[in-house]
Parts: sequence; C-alpha cells; structure tokens
Amino acid sequence: MGTNPDSEATFDSAAAPVGLPPVDLGSIGPYRLIRKLGEGGMGQVWLAEQSAPVKRQVALKIIKAGQYDGSALVRFNLERQTLAIMDHPAIAKVFDAGSTATGQPYFVMEYVPGLPITTYCDQKRLPARERLALLIKVCEGVQHAHQKAIIHRDLKPSNILVVEVDGKPMPRIIDFGIAKAISQQSEDETLVTRAGGMVGTPGYMSPEQADPSIPDVDTRTDVYSLGVVLYELLAGVLPFDVKQWSTKPFHEVLRQLHEDDPPSPSSRISGDADSTMIAAKRKVDARQLASMLRGDLDWITLKALEKDRSRRYGTPSELSADIGRYLRNEPVTARPASAAYRAGKYAQRHKFGVAAVSVVLLLLIAFGVMQAIELRRITRERDRANRERDRATRVTDFMTGMFNVSDPSQARGKTITAREILDKSSAKIDTGLAQDPELKAQMMDVMGVVYQSLGLYSSSLPLLERAAEIRRRVLGPENPETLATMHHLATTLIADGHYSEAEKLFRETLDSERRVLGPENPLTLLSMNNLANVLYQQGRYAEAEKLDRETLEIRRRVSGPEDPDTLLSMESLAAALDKQGRYAEAERLGRETLDIRRRVSGPDHPHTLEVMNNLALLLDNEQHYPEAEKLDRETLDIERRVLGPEHPTTLLTSANLANALADEKRSSEAEKLMRETLEIQRRVLGPEHSSTLESATNLATILDDEKRYAEAEKLQRETLAIQRRVLGPEHPATINSIYNLACDVAGEGKRDEALSLLRDVVAHGGGLQMQTDPDLKSLHSDPRFDALVAKVKQNASPAH
Repeated sequence: MGTNPDSEATFDSAAAPVGLPPVDLGSIGPYRLIRKLGEGGMGQVWLAEQSAPVKRQVALKIIKAGQYDGSALVRFNLERQTLAIMDHPAIAKVFDAGSTATGQPYFVMEYVPGLPITTYCDQKRLPARERLALLIKVCEGVQHAHQKAIIHRDLKPSNILVVEVDGKPMPRIIDFGIAKAISQQSEDETLVTRAGGMVGTPGYMSPEQADPSIPDVDTRTDVYSLGVVLYELLAGVLPFDVKQWSTKPFHEVLRQLHEDDPPSPSSRISGDADSTMIAAKRKVDARQLASMLRGDLDWITLKALEKDRSRRYGTPSELSADIGRYLRNEPVTARPASAAYRAGKYAQRHKFGVAAVSVVLLLLIAFGVMQAIELRRITRERDRANRERDRATRVTDFMTGMFNVSDPSQARGKTITAREILDKSSAKIDTGLAQDPELKAQMMDVMGVVYQSLGLYSSSLPLLERAAEIRRRVLGPENPETLATMHHLATTLIADGHYSEAEKLFRETLDSERRVLGPENPLTLLSMNNLANVLYQQGRYAEAEKLDRETLEIRRRVSGPEDPDTLLSMESLAAALDKQGRYAEAERLGRETLDIRRRVSGPDHPHTLEVMNNLALLLDNEQHYPEAEKLDRETLDIERRVLGPEHPTTLLTSANLANALADEKRSSEAEKLMRETLEIQRRVLGPEHSSTLESATNLATILDDEKRYAEAEKLQRETLAIQRRVLGPEHPATINSIYNLACDVAGEGKRDEALSLLRDVVAHGGGLQMQTDPDLKSLHSDPRFDALVAKVKQNASPAH
C-alpha cells in the first residue's frame, strides 16, 4: 500500500527498483525494511519484506519515535481498526499489527505498486466509458467503507491506485489516515488547520469539509471528492484552479467553494487550450469529447459537486448507479424532467398550426403520450431516489447515535470498546428506527452478523430472529432479503450448537432459495454448504459428504476453482472425509485448499486459519504429531493476534494443540493447556456448547492417559450426561464419551460396567480400536470382551 501516514505527507507508491539488491535498513518484527514510502506529522510508511509464512512485499506503517502520546495512539489505532473491519476488493487490506521492542505501534498493509487512477487512465489512453466503469468500482469500495461507518475524507487520485489483476484494471483505495467514524466530531478530529495545513487535500475537499465553521461532515463529503475525481477523469483538470488558491486569503477560497459553480466538464473542455492533448488520451478529438460530455455526463458530474450537500447524491452507490445508467444508455436521475415538460408545452402552443394536418396531429399526440409516460417514469425514479436519500439520512442519524458513546462528554474518560458501541446501539434500534421497519430489520441483520463474527452468539440470535420476523412480515417469506436473514440466523444457530433447529431452518430456506433465486445462485449454494456443515456437526458424515460434493461440483463450474466459495466447499468436503477415516484423500484436498487460500485470501484471513486448523487436526489423526503440533502453534499465534484469545475459533485451535501434545505423550503440557482452554470455553461459550463438551472429553482422556482414572471418570460422567441431553444418545461425540468412560472404569477394575458401556458403543457401530487399546488390556481375558471384539469385526466386514 503506497500511502500517506497523514494527509500532509508526500509519498511514493512506485515499486522497488528492479535489478538492484534490496537495501537492508533493519527489521521491525518479522518485516525487513527496504525503503521509506512516506512520512507525515505522526507516522511513517515503509516498504518492507515479509519472508514467512509467505514471501511478499508489504507496506508497514509505524508511529514516529516520541510521537505516540494518547491522542496519536487513538488516531493511529483508529486507522488500523478502520482498515481491519473492511473487506472489499477495492480497499487495500491490513495483514498484521504489533509493537516494536521500544513500544512503537505499527501495522502491516497490502503494498499496492499501482498508479494513481488518473495517471493510469492517461497512460493507457482509456476511453471515457472505461474510465467510468473503473470509477464505479471505486464507488463500490467507498460505499463498503460507509456501510462499515467509515468516511475516508481524503479521496483523490493518489489515494486511488490502480493495479492490473489478470490483465484487468482494479482500483485499490488507500490512506484512511484521516478517516472518521460516522459520528459526532471530537476535538481530535477537527477539520481546521493542523500544523499550518488542512486535514484533507485542497481541490478535492467538499465545501463543508473545508469550512471550519461546519462541525458535521457525513458520507456526502466523500461523494463530492468522487465527483472531483470523476471531473478530472473526464475533463483532465480539476473543477477549480487550485493553483490560484495559494495566492488568495482563506475566506475567499471558502467563498468560492460555497458560492461559485464550477464550469461543466464539456464547457471546460471547449475552452481549454490543452483540450486536443486531453482528448487524445481518451482516444477521441476535442470536439467529440465535448459532445460526449455534454448532457448526461455534465449533469452527473455537477450533481456530485453540488455545494449544497442535500442536493448532492446521497451515497456513492447513488452516484455509481447513475453512471451505470449512462453506460447502459438509460435515463439518469441527475437530469431534470423539465425537458419533457417543455416539449409538451411546445405542442400545446402550436396546436392550431398542427391541427390542419390530422396525421401530424396524431403523431404529436403519440409523442405527447410517450413523453408523459417518460415523465411519470422519471418522476417515479426521482421519488424513489428521494426515498433512498431519506433512508440514507436515517442511517446516518442512527450511526451518529451509535458513536455518541465515544464523545468525551459521554465517555467521561473511560475507554469505549466496539462491543459497548454495539450493545448500546442494539438496545436503541427499536426506538431509533421505529418508523422504518425495513431499515430496522436491515440494521438488526447487520448487527447480528457482526455479533456472530465476534463469537457473541447470545447477542446475535435475538437480533437475527427479530430481523427475520420483520422481513417475513413486511417483505414476504421468499423475498431475497428475508432469505438472507434466515441464512444468517441458521448459521448462528450452528455456531451456537443448536443443530436440529439450524437444519430445519436451512432446509426451509434452501427450498425457497432454489425456487426463487435458482439452484446455482451464490446464496443457494452457501445454504447447501452450511446444511452440509449441520449434518457434519450431527455426525452424519456420509450425508454431509454427498451434499458437499454436489455443492463443490456446481461451484467449480459456476465460480471457478479458486473462488472463495469454492474453497469453502473444499474445506467442508475434506473435513467430512477426515471423519470417515479417509485420511489420504482428505489430506490431499486439505493441502490443495490451503495453498489456494494463502495465495487468494492471505495467510491471516479467518478462512485460511480455518483450513490450517482442519489440516492440523487431520495430520494428528494420521499420527503425524510433530507436523500437527507445528501447524497448530502457527495457527494459534495468528488467531490470538487477529481474532483475539477468547474467540471460539482461537479456543478450538488451542484445544487441538493440547490434543496434539497429548498424542506426543507430553501429558503435563497437554493437561495445562486443555484446562486453560476449557475454563475460557465454559465462560465464553457456555458449559453445554459442543466445543466445550469436546474439550471436557479430551481433558478426561488426558487424565486417563496419566492413569488418574477416578478423576477422569468423574469428568467424563459429567460430560456424558450433558451430551446425552444436548446432542442425543446416538451422536458420535456421545458414543466417543461412552467409550472413554469404559476405558476409565476398566482402569479402576470395574469390569462389568466397562463391558456394559462397550456393548452400547458396539451397538452404535463404534469400538474399532478396542482390541489394541491399552486402557482395555485388563478385559482381554474375559470371553465377553472377546465376543464384543468379534462383533466389531463382523460390523466392519464388507459383507455386513
């Protein structure tokens, strides 16, 4: 990521010189510094090289030595968290974060060796339509940031870099250093001058952002900046002559921004001495370019640059939608309907003249009817746009209320966490959006998904249940938005261990999705994938495998072999194969998936970590214990840093590492780690969650290995009682616990009870390891045990 640490900084986004040995300027953590990319008042950005687990160039941003006081740390951490919560192809990714040995905070981002969007378009001589298509992708990225409650506030060509992916241009938005949450502004975020300069870039700032007397800046300030970039992409110059501003007093600059209308792009081209050269970079001549811009493109650009933000496009998606209409040769909403109205009036003024010829009259009537229809359509579109803008305002107001908790007058010196902001907002969602049930359901759905991603299932479920109820009632049970919420609810039910409820809801949702969206729709396929996951969690591995294979075949054909959704199906299938003992097939698929995941998603992506976790578990099942331990430790280190030490996925890896240590006969280490993990799981997930129960069973097994049979028996009986009630008596985890309890009581000499428990295991198809299990050696002289072994062999025979 070639980026400014602050808006005042200058930077260089070019790649390191080709053919020259990299300069070694030392290291920060695992990152070797190559050269400085930029420097501002607070921080620096360095080009660095990461060597493991993948080798790549990254951009490392670090606060300058001596600059990390409280307010600087707040701004720095805000930028880091801003980038971390966003996941969009048009936004540069954050990979890592940490502190140096001296305490200087840093974070590591994607390095984007691209060109500013205007430079790229000019060098490639892209026609206007291709430039517009590229800007639509930028608008989508900015819209994603706004949906995450983040305003960029410094959008300009040098912060919108273009790289080529598979030969196609792809924008990357960088430098969120002066971004702000959609909230009331605090003293730290003032838009007035700082160290003699504005926070923002003259020429690209909206009038309200440049004016220190206006305290509230919302998402429409980014729309204005996008309008300036659009103007520059089309006309090759800025709307206002920024060079003249350096000689004018500040109040005169503000007056011009607030009062003077910029010339339209077409008139600017018509009067520019360099118009021939500008047009040549767009593969047309100057007259053709002016003609192309005149009309819809002028209207779109000037609407984005409206001085009064209430008349501006309300969101980047509204701007991109109008650009899309232009590209599809459809009427744009920026253009007023008065042209049709004037045409109708013209016909009325000439009615006596045209009445002489009936044919002409009929033609005029037909023309008038068509214009009236068009007028009504345009009016409906404008009304719809107004409703969307009103809704965007309600979202802005609600999000502002969300972040009021960070205002110093309300925080009163306390540290405010994202969890507190979510809790405060979810409690107020009923009153804050009572007049708009559709929007209320949308916000409940969004917050429910955020809670789920944080592992806070008890907070997620009520919100998603309410959202599903509202959408069923208001939109209908088969509306795509309703189906999406039902999908989110079912996914959370899986995560919280409510498997039978999740299966019922997924089957209901999947039937509707196949009928409404089609059998190959991405959401339909995701529901198939998650239904297979439900079957897996219930121990129905053969059913899960069948559905996984069906989903994977469609995804490979529709989305391609490296699409993230295709990889999800590969992960699910590998896990189902693992549980059926088909280790070689599962390992081959797991390694293939991990290679693609690391390349496509990055080494720190949650889905990459999930594949690493599953592969380590598979290696442990194959008795490749050192390799399993190594991969578990690598995964756990990343998860603790990226997800947090108490996230359910982190705890699952911690438990897997403890099992790997136990399999390596390092019982004391294994016991210590498993006890720590189990304690957190009981507190965070609850004592009846499937992951908690699995860890309790594994701890009992470790105690059994240490010959502490009485202690192991007590814990195993407690766990088994819960499993029989929650999972059911025939669940594979329940049967496994019954087997482990049999081993415990056999070690204590309780032969009859051990044999009784083993009969239950064999009756449910288990007990394959009975004959070779050293914990059952005391039963070998008993003919009843021999009969059970014979029954296991009979069950396992192909004929049976």
